[in-house]
Amino acid sequence: MKSVFVISFLFSIASAIAQTSTSTEFIPYDQSIPGSTVQFNMVPVQAGSFVMGSPAAEAGRKPTEGPAKKISLDAFWMGAKEVTYDEFLLFFNDENTPRDSEVDAVTRPTPQYIDLSWGMGKQGGFPVNSMSQYTAMMYCRWLYKKTGVFYRLPTEAEWEYACRAGSTSAYYFGNDVKQLKDYAWFADNSNKKYQKTGQKKPNAWGLYDMLGNVSEWTLDEFREDYFTALGDTAHNPTVAPTVTYPRAVRGGGYLDKPDALRCASRLPSDPSWNKRDPQMPKSKWWLTDAMAVGFRVVRPLKAPTAEEAEAFYKKYCHE
Repeated sequence: MKSVFVISFLFSIASAIAQTSTSTEFIPYDQSIPGSTVQFNMVPVQAGSFVMGSPAAEAGRKPTEGPAKKISLDAFWMGAKEVTYDEFLLFFNDENTPRDSEVDAVTRPTPQYIDLSWGMGKQGGFPVNSMSQYTAMMYCRWLYKKTGVFYRLPTEAEWEYACRAGSTSAYYFGNDVKQLKDYAWFADNSNKKYQKTGQKKPNAWGLYDMLGNVSEWTLDEFREDYFTALGDTAHNPTVAPTVTYPRAVRGGGYLDKPDALRCASRLPSDPSWNKRDPQMPKSKWWLTDAMAVGFRVVRPLKAPTAEEAEAFYKKYCHE
């Protein structure tokens, strides 16, 4: 059977320099969003290999987390923090970008009919939430148009590699669940709300809130047999989406128990996340009952051409 796993050369390439820098060094940088005072920090993640998935004896392990396999990845930058409302609202309110359209181009979300932050906060560093994977990808496409730098969602493999930051334990700080409160917002300490990004300790590679706060979209379609289909080894693996549901979500959120925040934990998206949407058909932008789902961006090390970037967005910016 032909595997749906594809290895795209786009995942081994990305922009060579930040928009505001002439350096070719693979170092952290701040990306400004033109026309605003908003910026976000990108952290370099070196190329390497790791064992993806969880060992059979790990507490809380699910069958979809294995059998664990060795994965190798090319280098990329990843957002130090989850995408915030401060960043996302520039996209949402951009009058130069049309609202939802059938035209294959950059569009921005339809208006919200309710406050999908649910009163938890927007200005000042709160993570954006309640959007579909389509919305997150269209934000990446808009960001590329604004900055000239190629951004996208991480693959599942990239996400777990970056989350682990060289660790092999259940959590990137070890196996002691009592320490989780120092690194993550979750059911035991969040007061049932997401919190401003970057308040907890980062992992060893300088990434904040990889566990908890809001769970994060990846690029992949969710497959229960992900690891079996990989074979013995894989380089830059991803599962190109062929269906709207399920897509792969990682990291756990502010309402979750510790088991869901393990580095290897995988969650499939579900149509019930949009159950309160009164529209028929339901919106492809907003997920009314995905209050704890957000995202962060990555940028591969070497830049695609403009044609390659557009081909990528055309392939992945769909429901």
